[in-house]
Amino acid sequence: MKITFWEAAEATKATNDWQQWSDFELTGIEFDSRLITQGNLFVPLKGENDGHSFVTSAIDNGAKAAFWSSLETAPEQFPILKVTDTLKAMQDLAAYYLKKMKPTVIAITGSNGKTTTKDMTEAVLAQQFKTYKTQGNYNNDIGLPYTILHMPDETEKLILEMGMDHANEIDFLSRLAQPDVAAITMIGEAHIENLGSRAGIAKAKMEITAGLAGKGLLIIPAEEPLLVPLTVGFTQTIQTFGLEQADCKAAIVEAQKDYTSFKINSSNTVFTIPVLGKYNVGNALIAICIGQWFDMAEEKIQAGLADFQLTKNRTEWLKSKTGIEILSDVYNANPTAMNLVLDSFSQMPTQGKRVAVLGDMLELGPDSAAMHMSVNEHLDPNEITEVVLYGAEMRALYDTLAKKYQKKQLHYFKKEEKEALTTTLKSILEPKDMVVLKASNGMGLKEVVSKLIKI
Repeated sequence: MKITFWEAAEATKATNDWQQWSDFELTGIEFDSRLITQGNLFVPLKGENDGHSFVTSAIDNGAKAAFWSSLETAPEQFPILKVTDTLKAMQDLAAYYLKKMKPTVIAITGSNGKTTTKDMTEAVLAQQFKTYKTQGNYNNDIGLPYTILHMPDETEKLILEMGMDHANEIDFLSRLAQPDVAAITMIGEAHIENLGSRAGIAKAKMEITAGLAGKGLLIIPAEEPLLVPLTVGFTQTIQTFGLEQADCKAAIVEAQKDYTSFKINSSNTVFTIPVLGKYNVGNALIAICIGQWFDMAEEKIQAGLADFQLTKNRTEWLKSKTGIEILSDVYNANPTAMNLVLDSFSQMPTQGKRVAVLGDMLELGPDSAAMHMSVNEHLDPNEITEVVLYGAEMRALYDTLAKKYQKKQLHYFKKEEKEALTTTLKSILEPKDMVVLKASNGMGLKEVVSKLIKI
């Protein structure tokens, strides 16, 4: 990180007499005192615990300076920058650092697939440029400035994931990051409880354009009519992607459980991604559009997609000791995403039977029961032999599925019956079977996946 103590003071408008200390280089920034290394700036955030309480620990670990907003007395003889709000100070410092280092910024959001798209985009751009991307899910008002301040000095392309729970959150992130390229993967139902409708979600996702450069690029799904009226009056370039009518359109050549191959309308090149699903082809189209925007050769784009590494805990294929194939997708869930996964899973070739384990999709608001019931249209007893449902919200889907699944093919468990669910799965599943697990992270199906791997 190329920032000095005095630069940080000026960028954050520190109110104390910071010039009493000679200027010096800061080696990095951390808000967790345990992660501090020699020469870092410590940012004591106020959450469940007040970070100011850990300043001694930060100093012991090598902190050379700290932001300070507490009424408590700051450590004596230790370089402090007094600010009104330590989080805002970190955000202001990140905005300053972006202007200083001038990387090209690519911002990605969406109800589903934003992390995968970020990973694909970074893999493509890394074929030609020095890149850095959001690590894990550091995609909010804390994680995004933290990511900016952690990018290597030589970064040319910075790929930032932007998440949200409420309106105006992405607006803030976009204005902070000032992206040159912005992309929306899809509009689903995640956080509909807070935003009221899919139209409300679309509007919130479009906030990603709040800071978009005047000559920038916006990439949106062609199959999403809710976004079209929100682009009226745009002066930036708009590109659509999709499997039907789109500026960048894909035709799937081959789909297997661990890879998908496709062509695009502007080329005869076959692109292959090491993941399943039409929805992931859509994510790859975004990465292709971005690569083309930066005049990358098709061969480099192709190589990047073929070799991209998926962020841990996203959709992944695992195998049990006895050979059961497990598709784990338990990080998040909304009806659109669940339906897309089930559609792909239903078509996967298998020597055994297909089993679906579906847990509650959280934060869907008053229409939650109807949204859970709608998943019924994507479950066919001829394709997915047995269905295991888990959680209070899944009761509505259970009642609906009872009309087309036999009793022995359909199982339901309350949230407190996770152990019984695992026991039932162990009795159902046989070697060569294939099982998908999909739910919101709060349902804790990751524990079930861990136990299934051992059978």
